[in-house]
Amino acid sequence: MEFIKEESDAETHRETEEQREPMQEKEESRVNDEEEKHLIQEAGEKSCSRSEMKKKVSQEASNSFVCPACGKSFTHKGHFNEHVKIHSGVKPFSCPHCQKSFTCKGHLKRHVRIHTGERPYACTQCGKSFKCATNLKDHQRSHSGERAFRCEQCGKNFILASNLKAHLKIHTNEKPYVCAVCGKGFLRLGCFNDHQKIHTGERAHMCFECGDTFTRSSALKQHQKIHSGEKPYTCSHCGKGFTHSGALKRHERVHTGERPYHCTACGRRFTQSSDLQNHIKKPCPMLSHAVNTEKLC
Repeated sequence: MEFIKEESDAETHRETEEQREPMQEKEESRVNDEEEKHLIQEAGEKSCSRSEMKKKVSQEASNSFVCPACGKSFTHKGHFNEHVKIHSGVKPFSCPHCQKSFTCKGHLKRHVRIHTGERPYACTQCGKSFKCATNLKDHQRSHSGERAFRCEQCGKNFILASNLKAHLKIHTNEKPYVCAVCGKGFLRLGCFNDHQKIHTGERAHMCFECGDTFTRSSALKQHQKIHSGEKPYTCSHCGKGFTHSGALKRHERVHTGERPYHCTACGRRFTQSSDLQNHIKKPCPMLSHAVNTEKLC
């Protein structure tokens, strides 16, 4: 189970253009706002005073364009027109490599990178590159340790909003993805798909160094770091390097003393979930006592 958890963490870093589009659209909107203000300023310098220019910008910003389909409002007509295409289904920008089309040119540009392999956004710490700026920003949090997304129910913090969203299902006990073979439920679709391969025996990703095979490409990439010696995740306490962020996180508990896994029968706490599982299998003396008491009753 811990292996699946680590792979699911890697899954959240997988680049999915469709999931990134709303975030990228927001960023492009911000850039367009700045460009439009600059044009207004240039026009103002030629035809009106500074105070009149500010008034003009204020008046333009107050003129809101409201989408009749969903009620979302926009301060600029250009952004409004781009948004309306989502509801109308108009996708004038087509990919020259496949049949997919997009509502705006920026989304097409990012999509084309899937075909060309272009990754213009590189991490300055480990050299890993990405197709989207937002993917790079998410990745950089794995180095900085920043966990900006907090669960209000238990206080746990997460690097990505998607991780928090998946975590919240733990509190609701929601497992929407159920295996038809064994009935096991999963929080994430990625974990569910990986589990299916256990039943099918599919291991399509092979390491050319040693011949080991894996169910997912992300697991293969993690494995290949063993051969390359790459250890991009460094402990801030002792300087020890690790191949992936999950291993670093477990190691840091040695320094912090954190023991997040506890036995519900005896209360003993552990730094790793595998240690807790071994404790239960022994089995736990208190757990055995509880079972024997039930038998007597």
